[in-house]
Amino acid sequence: MKNIAQKVTISDYLQKFSFSVVYAILASIAVNFFYQPGKIYSSGITGVAQIITTLSTDWFGFNLPVSANLLILNLPLFLVGWFKVGHKFTIFTGITVVLASLFMQIMPEEVLTTDPIVCAIFGGAVMGAGIGYALRSGLSSGGLDFVSIAIQKKTGKTVGSISIIFNIMIMFAAGLLFGWQYALYSAIAIFVSGKVTDAVFTKQKKMQVTIITRHPDAVIHHIQDKMRRGITIINEAEGAYKHDKQTVLLTVCTRFELPLMRQAMRESDPKAFVSIAENVQILGRFYEEEL
Repeated sequence: MKNIAQKVTISDYLQKFSFSVVYAILASIAVNFFYQPGKIYSSGITGVAQIITTLSTDWFGFNLPVSANLLILNLPLFLVGWFKVGHKFTIFTGITVVLASLFMQIMPEEVLTTDPIVCAIFGGAVMGAGIGYALRSGLSSGGLDFVSIAIQKKTGKTVGSISIIFNIMIMFAAGLLFGWQYALYSAIAIFVSGKVTDAVFTKQKKMQVTIITRHPDAVIHHIQDKMRRGITIINEAEGAYKHDKQTVLLTVCTRFELPLMRQAMRESDPKAFVSIAENVQILGRFYEEEL
């Protein structure tokens, strides 16, 4: 039994490591193929690292690579992740940041286009996909993700929206230092990145599910067998057409869990009426997996 548990743990770690590699590749492509050639500044700590690189080159005559700045700037923010988010999450994020810095260093800069709008849109989409994919896999790109997740847990706001608010400061810094056209292009990249992050990181999107069924026990059993969700039961509900008695079940799940919910309904009561309301805000207790 212990051997099985150990294999599962090793398998989980290897899977997370592979996700870290995927993020590192996507982030490196965004920075080296789009952001740097187009003079676009990324969201989060990556954008700050880019600004420091530009300042060191233009003002002081020597180049501090983005990869080194990214690694150094993340070090103090690991403390926020360690105490506010989770130990395992922080350790794997550290691995992810190191890999991202390594890939940014070894991957050559390629000028695919000099059009700043194209660089902003495609760079933002690639970076947002990488961040969202990492978060969905229980990882993070580091930096402001730690702060964003801590605030998201307290307020319920989406990670992408919180990141956009933080990154306004980066946009203004880029405008003041290098010209307002770069601020506007960077704003496009930050907006696209935030929206793609929200689209990919579906665990943060909560959905209210209303189920009207004649087989409540079977439905409850199948739902709770597949996911950790509370269910409110309303007995003796009456249909307006036939005036037959049915049971109403209310629960909330994430968009990430929606396929599990559909499967549970197919197995328990495929004839049940199910209504799903998207992007609901939760004020009470709602279980979220530890990162």
